[in-house]
Amino acid sequence: MVSITPDRIFPDTALSVAGLTSYLQELLEGDRYLRSVWLTGEVTNVSPYPTACYFTLSDPDKSAAIRCVAWNNRGQKLVQIPVKGEQLIVLGSIRVYNKRGEYQLNAVQLLPAGEGLQALRLQQLRSRLEAEGCFDPASKRPIPAHPQVVAVVASDSSAAWGDIQRTLAQRYPGLRVLLSPTGVQGESAAAEIVRAIARVELDGRADVIILARGGGSAEDLACFNDERVVRAIVNCSIPIITGIGHERDESLADLAADKRAHTPTAAAEQAVPVLADIYFQHKQRMLDLASAVRTRFQTEEQHLQRLQNRLKRLPVTSRSLRQASGKLEVLQEKLSALNPAAVLQRGYAAVKQSDGTVIRTAEGLELGEELTVRLSRGVLRVKIVEILDAEET
Repeated sequence: MVSITPDRIFPDTALSVAGLTSYLQELLEGDRYLRSVWLTGEVTNVSPYPTACYFTLSDPDKSAAIRCVAWNNRGQKLVQIPVKGEQLIVLGSIRVYNKRGEYQLNAVQLLPAGEGLQALRLQQLRSRLEAEGCFDPASKRPIPAHPQVVAVVASDSSAAWGDIQRTLAQRYPGLRVLLSPTGVQGESAAAEIVRAIARVELDGRADVIILARGGGSAEDLACFNDERVVRAIVNCSIPIITGIGHERDESLADLAADKRAHTPTAAAEQAVPVLADIYFQHKQRMLDLASAVRTRFQTEEQHLQRLQNRLKRLPVTSRSLRQASGKLEVLQEKLSALNPAAVLQRGYAAVKQSDGTVIRTAEGLELGEELTVRLSRGVLRVKIVEILDAEET
């Protein structure tokens, strides 16, 4: 039934705005497909707030867009934070905002898409290999100081192979160089590199391996971030130097290698020393050794001359020694004469009273007193029976 007035028509079944919004909310939020939906698009607007980050996700051609919200209490669980201009894959559920009559996507996870997704996968692979110890500096093998055979894993038609040959020939003439050819670009490149490394190891002649490519785009160098290549480098028994020709970023192959260089030429320079420098250093050592021998000879010659001069002064020294020896003999004779034991040996005796007093005169002695007489050999104990004057003796 319709109520008619002069200027308006009002249907009896008209809904309120809240009623319509509630109906749409129930319709959208109740749809099981919209409770967990994945969307991909470009972030075209970002508005961070204390409680949430609001952003807009648009199709690349800007033909459609949807407002999204990521609540801050989920910030630590999000892999990616929305940044304007980046491609994202968003997981969320559709929610209706009643006050504005709008619907939006409540995001529960944000993942990078396109190049960002590739970077995420590469980072995850790097973290896993790093946890296994594939990049541990302690596991790096030393590069031989003077290798006799160098193997090169590279494309046989590449400029990198030519650069390496020239560099090795200039630095170390006569060095044996082996080539294990491989593709270094495309889907099959990773498997080819693994086989090329295995060929060198099976051959057994090489002292060091150079894995090289002359630069390229990130897509061209993708094979050097392949897990199979990394494990082939880590498990190889021969030290490996990488020269992949990219200065901006390092590949996983670079991290796994025992030594890495920015270019194939630099890798060749790290593989061998300059032979001319070795010859020069050897010649310099010979000159230094000859100089050291001459210096030592001169030092010993001077020492010998000093000894000869001392020998010339030796007679004077001998005469002084004889004079000193004569004086020593005289002093020894005087000391012997003063020795009480020597006096006793000449027939004299030492007489003492019972208290140990040495008797030098008969005065003070009494008849019957006991005395001790020390001879050269033995001791007598006597008793005074008579005291005579000196004249009577």
